[in-house]
Amino acid sequence: MKLNEYLSNRLKEILLEGKWVLGTNFKEQIVSLNWKQATQKVENYNTIADLTFHIDYYLDGIIKVLKGGTLDIRDKFSFDSPPIKSEQDWKNLVNKFCFDSEEFIELVSKMSDEEIMSDFVDKQYGTYYRNIDAMIEHTYYHLGQILLLKKRIK
Repeated sequence: MKLNEYLSNRLKEILLEGKWVLGTNFKEQIVSLNWKQATQKVENYNTIADLTFHIDYYLDGIIKVLKGGTLDIRDKFSFDSPPIKSEQDWKNLVNKFCFDSEEFIELVSKMSDEEIMSDFVDKQYGTYYRNIDAMIEHTYYHLGQILLLKKRIK
C-alpha cells in the first residue's frame, strides 16, 4: 500500500467513516448533536463546538498548505471559535468540518510518496507525513474528549 492510500484511509476512518478503533468517527459524533448540546459547558472543559472548531482550524490550515499556500495557522488562535448562537451556526460549523475533512482526505490521496516524505513548509516542522499523522492522532485525542463530554451532557 502506498503512503497516500494508507494516510487517506486513516483520515477517512477517524474523520468521516470509520468505526475501527473507537467504534465511531468524528462526524458521526457531531452530526447527531443540536446546537445547545454542542455548546453546553461541562465544568471548565472545552465544549464540543469548541473542539470541532479546533480540529477544523487545523484541517483548514493544512489544506491551504497542501494547495500551495502558506502556513498561517497558529496554536494560540486554534480555539478562537466564533460563537454558536443558533442551530444554523452549529450546522454551518459541522458542514464546514465535513467539507474540509473530505477535501483534506482528497488532497492527501493525490500526494506522491516523495511529497509525503518531504519537508512540510520548513524543515523545522518535519515532513508532510509527520504532520498528517499528527493530525490523525490529534483528532483521536479530541474525539475521545467528545465521547466523554457527550456522556456528561446526556
